[in-house]
Parts: sequence; C-alpha cells; structure tokens
Amino acid sequence: MTRTVAELFDLKGKTALVTGGSRGLGLQMAYALGEAGARIMLSSRKAGDLEEATADLQAAGIDARWIAADCAREEDIRRLADETVQRMGPIDILVNNAGAAWGAPAEDHPVEAWDKVMNLNIRGYFILSQHVAKHGMIERRRGRIINVASIAGLGGNPPEMTTIAYNTSKGAVINFTKALAAEWGKYNITVNAICPGFFPSRMTAGTLKALGEDKLASNAPLQRLGDDEDLKGLTVLYASDAGKHITGQWLAVDGGVSVVTGG
Repeated sequence: MTRTVAELFDLKGKTALVTGGSRGLGLQMAYALGEAGARIMLSSRKAGDLEEATADLQAAGIDARWIAADCAREEDIRRLADETVQRMGPIDILVNNAGAAWGAPAEDHPVEAWDKVMNLNIRGYFILSQHVAKHGMIERRRGRIINVASIAGLGGNPPEMTTIAYNTSKGAVINFTKALAAEWGKYNITVNAICPGFFPSRMTAGTLKALGEDKLASNAPLQRLGDDEDLKGLTVLYASDAGKHITGQWLAVDGGVSVVTGG
C-alpha cells in the first residue's frame, strides 16, 4: 500500500550518527533528524560543547546522546562507530559533517595545513563510512549516508578567498559521494551530498567579517545567507524513505549562488 508523505518522512526507530554535531550545520541537521523521530548520537572533539548541545536536543524532546571523538584520528573514528552501536543499536543514518578550513594563498599554503584539512574533510569521511557499512549497513542491506560538501567544491572562490585545501577537499567529497553510491547501491545504501553556501557559523566567521554579510548575501539571487532551518528539509529527505530512490547526488543549498557563478 502506498504510504503517505508523513509516513515516508518518518524516522521513528532509526539511529543517526552526526559528526561535527555540537554546533552549526551539524546541530541543525541533528535537530532535523530528531524532529523526524530518529535517535541521535552527536559527536565532536569537545565534551563541553556536546553536553550543551545534547541537553538542548533532549529539552526539545529528542532522544540524544554524545561521544567525544576526533574524526581526524582513525582510532577515534572506529571507537565512535563501535560505541554508537553498543549504546544505541545499528546505525541507520550517518551524517559526515566534521570538517576544517584553512585560509592562505596557494603559493604559501602550509603543507601541514593541507594535510590537516584533507585528513579530516575526506579521509575521515571515508574511514567512518567504510566502518559503519562493514559493521552494519551492508549486512542489514540498508542505510543512508549524507556527506556535507560545500559550494566551494563546485569551482573556484573569489580572489579574496584563499582556501585551496578546503575547496579541493569538498570537491573530493562530491566525487566520493558519487563513487560510493555506485558501489553500495547493491546493498540498498544511498549516499548523497549537501553543498551548503554561506551560513553564519564559527567556521565562516572570519570570511563574514572580512567580506561583510551584506556583500555575501548580495551574491545570492535570494539575497540572504542560510539560516537555522535551511538544511532541515533536504537532510530528512536524504535520510528517509521519501528519498529512497535518490543516490549519488549533490544539491546546493545556497540561495542560488551556484546558479549565477556556474557551479
């Protein structure tokens, strides 16, 4: 029998692991999944931030817990996945969101900074996705993986934004998403990416200060930056049965910036 729209978007009984989930876009996505009924495991490096975010989720009626882990460290990544399963059961939804940025002209960009960004922004996504799939999703023949990329991965930045490693890593996330979707479709695992534009956050604070919120907003056809709701709908679509026939795709949530820049 064909399900209703509400039934297709319902995530009751599902467990979601959200990395980089204690603030910003990750926390917004955690709220979206929790509001749709999923149990939430938040992760980031700082226990204090996680405690506060988890308390806020719980106050909103969401079943949420946390594990501190550094997704740049392989041993932490594997511990995070295993402990989530031990405490909450099999992982149905994985949101790869933990990330880092570094600003420097390409000719002076430190190699160690390049390695740090690549290690967290793409290597960490791969290790966690592989571990979660091998220890649950593949055997169960179902799963949803959501990778947070960026419109910075769709092309070059304006000259004043010197983030070569970040752009490269986010471009890699998009192709990683496509390749993984092609390989794991036979297991009924969908893999999709979200490409946010500018959202006010701790990571984008420097850019917002340097360029100005009004200027950045003026680059978007919708004439504004992203807000605390703008990732929610797409996150739940990708995570739920409403999106069960969508895989290997990316979608920009950027107010139309990528339309006018050719991304």
